[in-house]
Amino acid sequence: MRGIRQFLRLGDRVWQDYREDWGNGVVVEVMTSTIIGGTCLVRILFEDGHQRTFNNDLNSEMCCARMGMCREHVFGRGRDRSGSRRPVTRQLTAAGLG
Repeated sequence: MRGIRQFLRLGDRVWQDYREDWGNGVVVEVMTSTIIGGTCLVRILFEDGHQRTFNNDLNSEMCCARMGMCREHVFGRGRDRSGSRRPVTRQLTAAGLG
């Protein structure tokens, strides 16, 4: 049985390396099949106003990560007190770099 490894999650900010005219985008929908070997898709809304759908399975050779999609990196992810997901931001100081 092959498990699906997702590249993008809901709310991730992205850009397409080869299509600057699209602008930046945000993941607005993630669709994962419950069938073994099924597809894993992601829908992204770009600044040009178009939603585009991509393969989101890192196990696939057609994954958007291998096709030039870049994700904005967040140093960590956590949960706030309400239990919802939120990005965790960290500040580096000169004392912490040594």
